[in-house]
This record gives sequence, C-alpha cells and structure tokens, in this order.
Amino acid sequence: MKLDRTDQQLINLYQRGLPVCERPYEVMAGKLGISEDELIQRLRRLQSDRVISRVGPVFEHHRAGASLLAAVAAPPEQMDLVAARINRAPGVNHNYAREHPYNLWFVMTAPDEDTLDERLDELEQQLRLPILRLPMVEGYHIDLGFAIDWEALA
Repeated sequence: MKLDRTDQQLINLYQRGLPVCERPYEVMAGKLGISEDELIQRLRRLQSDRVISRVGPVFEHHRAGASLLAAVAAPPEQMDLVAARINRAPGVNHNYAREHPYNLWFVMTAPDEDTLDERLDELEQQLRLPILRLPMVEGYHIDLGFAIDWEALA
C-alpha cells in the first residue's frame, strides 16, 4: 500500500499526543489541513489495510482499576481458536503469539482486583487451559513511537 504525504504526516504526528478534547479528530484534521470526515476515513483505511492497529489512548491501568499480564500454553493446532476466545473476553488487549511454551500472551484489565480474578477464572474455565497470571510488580514507561524514514521506505 502506498501512503500519501497526508497519511505519513498523520502517522508521524499522532503516534503520541492525541488531543484530549471533545472533538480530537477535528483538531487533528485541522493541523493536517483536511476535514474531520476525511481524517476519519483515512484512519479507517489505514486500519483496514493493517498499517495501524488502533487509534486511542493508552491508560496507566493501575490508576484506573486492575490489570495483569497473562499467558496460556495453547496447543499449536488450536492457537487461532484459543486466541479468538481470549480476544472476546472483556478487558483483554495486547494478545500476541510468542515462541515459548506459553505461546499466547495478553493483558487483561478490570475495574478492580475481584472483577479481574473473576474474568480470568471464567476465561480459564472456557479455555480449559491454565492461565499464568503475572501481576505487575513495577511499571516502566516504554515510548512506542517511532521516527519513520518515509524516503527510505519508498
């Protein structure tokens, strides 16, 4: 997929620092010199073409409730089915396959520890697989924004 200059600017400008306001897409569009509708259509296209995976804020989960990293050792022939079931569970994000005996890793969030435990227990029963539960002991900020050399990619 070929990205035009506006797509490139959109990706560069908003890997971090999304406006926190009533109409963030309108503010973003104004900085790019396009309409809010065009910006939303571009984001939809970039997502459907798998250039970007999501648009939205990242929260410090421990401030908003409870969360933990979890892992499952899914039978290789059932990986897709297990991953799909995990993805449907409430509060799940960041579900990734890994080359490890525990081959599916995900983060689950909930409003509180009790709800988190209940959700994990329920998912464990549905999967009929034990879930490795790894609560965060210490948090680290990792900036996931990247400087993209668009000319080198052309």
